Amino acid sequence: MTLVTDAASSGSAKALVQSFAMIIVSEIGDKTFLIAAILAMRHPRLTVFLGAWFSLVLMSLLSAALGHILPVLVPRMYTQLLAGALFLVFGTKMLVEARTMEGGNGKIQQEMREAEEEIEEDDEGNEKVSPMMDMEEGRAREEQDPEIITKTRKTTIKEGFRNFCSLFLGPVFVQSFILTFLGEWGDRSQISTIALGAAHNMYLVAFGTIVGHSICTVLAVLGGRYLSTKISVKHVTFGGSLLFLLFGLIYLYEALSTSSDVEMSLPLSLDDQA
Repeated sequence: MTLVTDAASSGSAKALVQSFAMIIVSEIGDKTFLIAAILAMRHPRLTVFLGAWFSLVLMSLLSAALGHILPVLVPRMYTQLLAGALFLVFGTKMLVEARTMEGGNGKIQQEMREAEEEIEEDDEGNEKVSPMMDMEEGRAREEQDPEIITKTRKTTIKEGFRNFCSLFLGPVFVQSFILTFLGEWGDRSQISTIALGAAHNMYLVAFGTIVGHSICTVLAVLGGRYLSTKISVKHVTFGGSLLFLLFGLIYLYEALSTSSDVEMSLPLSLDDQA
C-alpha cells in the first residue's frame, strides 16, 4: 500500500514539475509573452493580465483534456512513445535553433517587432469605417460581387461577436484574450501540453501549465520590455532544448518498460491457466 502511495505521489510531482518547467522554458521571451508586455505599456496592466491569463487557462484546460482523451483511443504505451518522440523532435529543433542564434537579445528584439506589428494590424482591423465614407469611395459597387458579400458577412459576424464581448468585458480585455489565444494555438507549448496530458493526470498537467503561464504573464505585464533587453534567447532556447530532450528520453524509457512488463506478464498468465 505504501509503495502504491509513494508511486502515485512521485507521478504527481513529476507531472507538476514537467508541465511547469516546460511552460517556463517555452514561454519566456515568446511572442505571446511580448504581446502581453506591449499591451501592458499601452493599457491598464490588470486588464491585459486578466485577458491573457483567462486565454491561457482555457488553452491549458483544452490541451490537457485533449491529451487525456488520447489514451482512451490509443494504448498508453503508444501515447508515451508519441510523447517521447514529440519532445525529442522539439528538443532537437530547439538545439539547432540555439546553435544558429547569435548571442545577445537580437532574436527577442525581432520577436518584439513582429508582436508590435500584430497588435497594430489588430488595431487597424478594429477601426470602423462609416457607410457614408464607403459610398463616397465607390465601395458600394463592390457589394454586388457575391464573394465580397460573403466575406463581408463573415467579417460582420466576427466583428459583431467581438463587439458583443467588448461591451461586457472591455475592448482591451478582448484584444489581450484573442491575441494570446491565437498566438498559443498550435504552438510548441500547446502540443507539449497535449503530450503531457496523454502521459499524466490531466488535472495535474493543467494546474502545472496554468501556474507556469501565470508566472510568465505576470513577468511580461510588470516588466516584459525590460526583461526583453536582459534575456538571452540563445541561452533560454539551449536550456529548453536540453529539458525537452530529457523529457523525451524519460517517456521513451517508460514506454519501453511498460512494453517489457506486458510481455513478461503474458507468459505468466498462460502458465497460471495451465
